[in-house]
Amino acid sequence: MIFGAGNIGRGFIGQLFSESGYEVVFIDVDTELIAALNDQRQYHLEIVGNDGKQDLQIGPVRAIHGNDREAVAAAVAEAQIGATAVGANALKYIVGNLAAGLKLRAAAGKSPINFIICENLHGAAEHVRSLVSEQMGAGDRAGLQDWVGFVDTVIGRMVPVPTPEMRAEDVSLVRVEAYKELPVAKRGFVGEIPVISAMTAYDDFEVFTARKLYIHNCGHALMAYTGFLRGYEFGYEAMADRAVRDFMLAGLRESAAAICAQFQASPDWLNAHVDDLLQRFTNRMLGDRVFRLGRDPIRKLAREDRLVGAACLAQANGISPRYLCWGIAAALLFNPADDPAAQTLQRRIVEVGAEAAFLEVSGLGAGDLVAALVLQAYQALVRNPQALP
Repeated sequence: MIFGAGNIGRGFIGQLFSESGYEVVFIDVDTELIAALNDQRQYHLEIVGNDGKQDLQIGPVRAIHGNDREAVAAAVAEAQIGATAVGANALKYIVGNLAAGLKLRAAAGKSPINFIICENLHGAAEHVRSLVSEQMGAGDRAGLQDWVGFVDTVIGRMVPVPTPEMRAEDVSLVRVEAYKELPVAKRGFVGEIPVISAMTAYDDFEVFTARKLYIHNCGHALMAYTGFLRGYEFGYEAMADRAVRDFMLAGLRESAAAICAQFQASPDWLNAHVDDLLQRFTNRMLGDRVFRLGRDPIRKLAREDRLVGAACLAQANGISPRYLCWGIAAALLFNPADDPAAQTLQRRIVEVGAEAAFLEVSGLGAGDLVAALVLQAYQALVRNPQALP
């Protein structure tokens, strides 16, 4: 069962569960999509690349409306494996149903169950465990650790939001890239680890979290913010600009070196991932927009997030984050009118100046070397928004 029949639920985890021999039960609140899944008992997955596409029908599947607590609880009680893919902000809406199902499961004496937490949130598995625990009585809470596993993962597959045209064609249609790898934290499981297509459990999972945030997400941000300043609408257009591509590569090499130093990771492994990502980012068929990749710069400039976090990790390990800091400076100039967070940041820059506004959103101190490098790059970009180091 999967809480969330959206991009990641259908576009990735549903496929893996189905390939592993399971009937997939989705929990969602999109009534049109629920009706289609129950009527068709399958959904349409397009795997696309610059060399063409592959059409798959994923099934058998069915769906339950999230407001039907009794039916959701019954599904939890009967499931063999679970996942959440609802978005970090929506977790609070599903934990009541999840807890009700786990109580029912415990009362029926069912076997342990594991939930793979597919949310873009640091420490997501422990966060969900805490939310579920709050919904349970003392007796049920005491046994939660032993018979329910909450498992961290990072999602590397790119799955853009379906367009209105796609939804009009087929409400179940989701378009994805071919990349298929699901690393998970071994420590999160209880009982025997299930065999799931493309899933591998690792003891040292922190390096995968760092790789996703400081290479994959960081790369998207570097592309988006420099691409925006150069007037591109789509990510693949920015990737066709050699200056943007070379700049991204230089920034990601800084991130890779920092991760290697911090986690004793293999440079060959990480740099091969960088090279693969740069090729994947050129996927025209995905149609990923610069706006989507760059929106909400306030969140993306937080101390532990994709840009500032990578730059600080590099600095802490003796690596100059020159290109990363230029990427951060470009984010300070990201100002689409339909991005409320970007507009809030621009107002703060006008009110208190670029340095104070950046220190506010990043949490860095005025004397921090990363902040100094960012401000130098920002001044250069104000003079010439298309400049790159």
